[in-house]
Amino acid sequence: MADKLKTIVIEIREHAPFTMFGAITGIVLMVAMVYSHVPRQASQLLFESSHALHVLLSALVTTGMYRLHSRGRLLPTLLVGYLGSVGLATLSDSVIPYIGELLLKMPRTQAHIEFIEQWWLINPLAVAGILIACRWPRTKFPHAGHVLLSTYASLFHMTMAVGESLNLLTIILVPVFLFMAVLIPCCMSDIVFPLLFVKESSASHPPGKQGSSHEQKC
Repeated sequence: MADKLKTIVIEIREHAPFTMFGAITGIVLMVAMVYSHVPRQASQLLFESSHALHVLLSALVTTGMYRLHSRGRLLPTLLVGYLGSVGLATLSDSVIPYIGELLLKMPRTQAHIEFIEQWWLINPLAVAGILIACRWPRTKFPHAGHVLLSTYASLFHMTMAVGESLNLLTIILVPVFLFMAVLIPCCMSDIVFPLLFVKESSASHPPGKQGSSHEQKC
């Protein structure tokens, strides 16, 4: 438990600067989009694209982390990879921004739960990421890339909900919601969540002692 708490603290510390940068640039981008009268359809397309990429990346990283620390079979790997990617990406990109939109009383608030609304895209991408990570488990993806991708997915969710103008309270609080929407879910998805399902005996062995990536197959 102490090791897992230490991991959480380390991950939050590493993600925080990128998350803060993403949140600040996010509100600048939101202001620019609102006052440039960018169509809502553009925000929707940007959200759907960035969310889909976020799910794929999360599936690769979450499943890779689980496979490198566990000898789990196909079903546990699928469950961990799916919940860690689709579940936490939905929390980050849709649920937390949606709560922020409700609290800020944005005029075009909608949840946009993509694994239901676009099941034909999101779920196959998650499964593809899981299967790729089963064959080639890798976790070395830049924190900055993942954090910024998640930040902008959350941002475009919120730009779909705003009206024709922004008040001062919205400008102040949107970066706060973006920060919360990204920091904890990203840390949970990449590192903490998959390790919760790894037995202590497996987690205590370095990945290199569990066989090469070519030996770790579903």
